[in-house]
Amino acid sequence: MRAVDIIINKRDKKELTRQEIDFFIKGYTSGEIPDYQASAWAMAILLNGMTDQETTDLTLAMANTGEILDLSEVVPLTIDKHSTGGVGDKTTLVVEPVVAACGLPVGKMSGRGLDFSGGTLDKMESIPGYRTDLTTEEFLEQLRKIGLVLTGQTVDLAPADGKLYALRDVTGTVQSIPLIASSVMSKKIAAGAQAILLDVKVGEGAFMKTQEDARTLAEMMVSIAKLADRKAIALLSDMNQPLGHAVGNALELREAIETLHGDGPGDFLEHCLVVAGYMLALGGISRDEKVGRQLAGKAIKNGRAWERFRELVVVQGGDVSYIDEPARLPSAALIETIQAPRYGYISGINAREVGRTVVSLGGGRARKDDPIDHAVGVIIHNKVGKWVEAGDPLFTIHADDRGGMEEARMRLLDAHSWSDDPIEPLPLFYGVVE
Repeated sequence: MRAVDIIINKRDKKELTRQEIDFFIKGYTSGEIPDYQASAWAMAILLNGMTDQETTDLTLAMANTGEILDLSEVVPLTIDKHSTGGVGDKTTLVVEPVVAACGLPVGKMSGRGLDFSGGTLDKMESIPGYRTDLTTEEFLEQLRKIGLVLTGQTVDLAPADGKLYALRDVTGTVQSIPLIASSVMSKKIAAGAQAILLDVKVGEGAFMKTQEDARTLAEMMVSIAKLADRKAIALLSDMNQPLGHAVGNALELREAIETLHGDGPGDFLEHCLVVAGYMLALGGISRDEKVGRQLAGKAIKNGRAWERFRELVVVQGGDVSYIDEPARLPSAALIETIQAPRYGYISGINAREVGRTVVSLGGGRARKDDPIDHAVGVIIHNKVGKWVEAGDPLFTIHADDRGGMEEARMRLLDAHSWSDDPIEPLPLFYGVVE
């Protein structure tokens, strides 16, 4: 078998066999197949696509290049949640303790922010001492003991994915839906979850800008899960405006804490309840997502979800006083609220531009090794469709220098668009793929 023949087959729109895909992925991971051939292969996939079976075979081939955890030896069933990235998306910080409080174990390996999209680990590291580098043994023991883990990748999961993603990033093939699907699902399968909730973002602040592309990606990932003997549900959720109000690491952590106390923004709270409801149904705790949503709401109302979040922070070494007293969390040197320059209906808030503004303040990274300023960020006070009077608070900037403050002010003013006519609020969700 030769790599060039596999490239030619995909170039000619032929369906690759499992043996061909295994050969190519093993060869590329070991270095026997060079970057230039992998680049040609990735471009052929971008242009000609893959069937669900091909994509599943690719997913499993990538997963099998590293360690695969078997969580069934630790708990009867564990569920994982994956978001395809967004702005103001601190959902995991609320949903994970809520679901665990309802009796469903959640073992999650999260990532860091890149480009305009925030990272869950960066938010949790706003808490002094919180560990995101648990070993495999610590991950498994904590999952067994308290049914709740939120850490970084603890083992060499799907090393082929890391190598292939780096190549795609510089060859114009990142947006290939089969390659995105296999990238996400190879890590989820390797991490051992038996059930997976996929939160697929749609809009300006997402990697999938159209509902059509988002649904195609969701259907492919759910199909992969089924063919790989996993259970999965995908939600198509809006990301044309930030989720909630806060964007920035410590600011988002504070908003998650407020939500766990029942005081968070309405759109964010509802998003979390819906996601948790589907997770509880998927994990067999409730008969359907509506009952699951009710259970999730009770877990917040009776304080059990907050207790589980505190437990998580304590067990992973975080100083719990910082979440008990959120005012102690990192705070920016300069905080300034900008007023609306006119009256009218908010017709748009460009989530991508908001996210990139926070990155420019130091709250995100342009490269994976960039340092993070946990204190900086923005609060977006309004939602699309709201009537705003001139002089009303429009957004609040948390910055560490005057130059960053001024740049953020101009960018965020431009990110808001206006209408004299009423505008319909944006939906939270566009559909479900089961």
